[in-house]
Amino acid sequence: MAESVNDSDAESRISFGDYVVLKRGDVFKSVQVENKKKVIFEKQWFFLDNAVGQLFGTRFEIEAGGSLKLKAAKHSGDSLDSKEAGQDNRHILDDGKSQKLTRDDIETLKEQGLKGQEIVQQLIDNSTTFKDKTEFAQEKYIKKKKKNHLRYDTLAQILTLGNIHAGSKILVFETCAGLVLGSVMERMGGFGSVIQMYPGGGPTRAGMESFGFPSHFHETLHEFPLCKVNALLAGTLDLSEKDADGNRRSESSQETSGVSEERSSEPQSMEVSVDPQEEMRRVERERLREQKAQEKKVKMEEKRKKLASAAALLEGRNADGLVIASRFHPCPVLMGLLKFIAPSRPFVVYCQYREPLIECYTKLREQGGAISLRLTDSWLRHYQVLPNRTHPVLLMSGGGGYLLSGTTVAADAAKTRNQQKSEEPVAKRLKLDEISSA
Repeated sequence: MAESVNDSDAESRISFGDYVVLKRGDVFKSVQVENKKKVIFEKQWFFLDNAVGQLFGTRFEIEAGGSLKLKAAKHSGDSLDSKEAGQDNRHILDDGKSQKLTRDDIETLKEQGLKGQEIVQQLIDNSTTFKDKTEFAQEKYIKKKKKNHLRYDTLAQILTLGNIHAGSKILVFETCAGLVLGSVMERMGGFGSVIQMYPGGGPTRAGMESFGFPSHFHETLHEFPLCKVNALLAGTLDLSEKDADGNRRSESSQETSGVSEERSSEPQSMEVSVDPQEEMRRVERERLREQKAQEKKVKMEEKRKKLASAAALLEGRNADGLVIASRFHPCPVLMGLLKFIAPSRPFVVYCQYREPLIECYTKLREQGGAISLRLTDSWLRHYQVLPNRTHPVLLMSGGGGYLLSGTTVAADAAKTRNQQKSEEPVAKRLKLDEISSA
């Protein structure tokens, strides 16, 4: 029985190589647990070695030298929890003079090596109005002093408006370090296909790797460079282009090596003896050069196969959805990638600003190919819910960006209908004298 309990606990314990989420107040960060790796979080550095073997959700304190120590449970006699409290805050005057400690004093305390809890205690002791605050106001004061922020509600709307579900084929273009990509893969549950469109030399997936997906999830992920979209649409995509370049480079390197060998053989023929150590180093250099060339050739072949598989999925132009969340201007990206989406499928575009999405909205209305266009503001309000003190939280995020969503339609059919309407002859108007003569 004990062994089975230990086995079940092992799955919920931290080990090297796991991705964990650090939390301090309302700030979160995902990191990988590695041996003797320095982690910087909220202006503090520490090592996660002591977290190995502990349960997920364990609270730690940072000691001198960056080591972690299990945080002791709070007791009722703690100095921060046993302060005198007032009945209400009506007599407190917020004139900025209630705190006796200045910024220089706080910096001096930090230089002396005082911990955060001790500095907070100093702030409390030097506050002239702390004792007059209510107990809840005191807790908010402590939290404010302890704290030195794509929002989750926006991400949830993206997944909902994009109709992300298992078994679908989704195009994703994002520059959020793989966070949106990982969320789409998690919602699909390892079934279907996800094609990541990426700018530059390669895709960024740091956020997606933090999800800890099993291997079969990665089999559903494909990648395609954004710079080759126009070539794919025009039917001029050459999948053997990189291999040809690699062959040319290898041939040129072989020719160069052959010439160098011929040049090196001439003086060697004149010499009576050759240094054996120099000969061994030369052979080792050639072996390493050939090994690197072979590894590069294998990587190029794998990249070519990935490009071919993604191109095969895109050539059908029957994707089930499109998600764009990027720092780039979304209009040209949206217009290019919509051509790969099947009719009657949803798409959603996220942007931090409204003006680029207005341009996308206008372009889609003029060009056609989309209906049910909606431009919405992602907005969230937190509430404090307490007896006789329920009200919106005063300090919160001002906005979570903007979303443009819609549904694709057959653009060719829409253009044909518009042309037919424009080609219909206008009804001839009868003149007044013709009507009277009739």
